[in-house]
Amino acid sequence: MSYLKIVFCLFLILINYCSLFPIQNEQKEEENLLIQYLWREIITLPKEKRPKVGLVLGGGGARGLSHIGVLRVLEEEGFPIDIVTGTSVGALVGALYCSGISVDKIELMASDIGWSSLTNVSFTSLAGLLLAEKLLSTEKMEQYIIQQIGHKQFHELKKPFACVATDLKTGEKIIFTEGDVALAVRASATIPGVFSPVEYRHRLLIDGGLVDNIPTDLAKLLGADIVIAVNIAADFTKYSTSNILLVLNQSIYIQGDILSYKQLSLADIVINPKVSDISAYELGRAKECIDAGIIETRRMIPKLKRLLIDRTFRYLLESK
Repeated sequence: MSYLKIVFCLFLILINYCSLFPIQNEQKEEENLLIQYLWREIITLPKEKRPKVGLVLGGGGARGLSHIGVLRVLEEEGFPIDIVTGTSVGALVGALYCSGISVDKIELMASDIGWSSLTNVSFTSLAGLLLAEKLLSTEKMEQYIIQQIGHKQFHELKKPFACVATDLKTGEKIIFTEGDVALAVRASATIPGVFSPVEYRHRLLIDGGLVDNIPTDLAKLLGADIVIAVNIAADFTKYSTSNILLVLNQSIYIQGDILSYKQLSLADIVINPKVSDISAYELGRAKECIDAGIIETRRMIPKLKRLLIDRTFRYLLESK
């Protein structure tokens, strides 16, 4: 048995001992020192020597900007992210990150972004939607993504990435793992009833949140051994339903939340940024969302590190 495996064994013995007896201050300090040592060892291991970590970014409009805060803390801590999957805004943030754009730049983009830069939303277009039943367009979103990452294909991304859309005619879950990234993200984030469906291979695609708002199953499909999900659930009782757009938005996210329970059960750890009072359309509250992601992820870091240490030990024991 290698030296590192012996140290892992000692760590597990210590953890089990501490679970049986009250932890004294000295014991806690020794445990923390051991965790710090093992963490330094883990983050220097080659990828093939440890479990693959999948990060799942859920949908939720403006609340999804908290994903940026999550990414910031994970990077600061050196926590590995090997695979990213996402739906809707989670697909947007995930695609930017996997293309190699820094978290700093993504945060700057979030502070400047508005619905007018992603869609053709305006007073006139909203009037057309309400009076003439003329749907809005997310074509600007596709162009915006292309401006940031170019015409990248999925296989050209720096990290494996996948996202989800919904076939409007059949209700099927459409998984994107190949082809044009910008088009896939646009389809994943196209809110039905407000924006025109995205045409793709004789299909009409809309927001993936209708069928899989937190695609943990997709992370496993891509090979993740550890799945971390970011859940940006809303408190619907706090939102206005004073017009047809808000009622439609509320209906979509209620359905998405119901479906999310099963998907969250597939995650090893769930990060829950406190953004439930922020509506999907409040992009102006970007800083609040990012800060919420930072605060909650920092709180979860000890648990995340313990999980990766434990799984890495098991991974090393099982490997030949």
